[in-house]
Amino acid sequence: MSRAAVFFGTGYEEIEALTVVDILRRAGVETAMVSITGDRSVVSSHSVKVEMDLLLEDVDFDGLDVLVLPGGMPGTKNLEACAPLMEQVDAFAAQGKLVAAICAAPSILGHRGILKGKRACCFPSFESHLDGAEVLRQPAVTDGNIITGRGMGAAVPFGLAILEKLQGADAARDMADRIVYEKAL
Repeated sequence: MSRAAVFFGTGYEEIEALTVVDILRRAGVETAMVSITGDRSVVSSHSVKVEMDLLLEDVDFDGLDVLVLPGGMPGTKNLEACAPLMEQVDAFAAQGKLVAAICAAPSILGHRGILKGKRACCFPSFESHLDGAEVLRQPAVTDGNIITGRGMGAAVPFGLAILEKLQGADAARDMADRIVYEKAL
């Protein structure tokens, strides 16, 4: 069974974070919601408080297949300021393990040099932060072990892209059908 962790800092974008959790859990991926704040309850950018499964210090990173960084402000800045998490993001990227970021959060990968020579997307006002990337304007972009998403409206295709990497295209298509996801006209 695949294992994922979605990381929550104060000010996260709730749709981007929880949509991924929902899609992956529906598909049977063991998915942990992880607080980087030291508190089990984390408040979103729109004042939604969600109870986490784990604190960052309790995560077994060796047992994970994917790290997911949701966007939101100041959530993205809080994730980037979390040195222990950034060490793991760097290690996962260097080992070719899956790292996914959406909205403003791909800027973190850009700042860390992880997007050099890769195709990526992000929230439009953050495109200048994708250092070395070929910036695309697609809902979600997969390039090797890196998955990026544009923003809240792209949360479903972003979650499905992660699922496709973990379980294959058939599983992602089946999930899209199960959740009645139809691409925008």
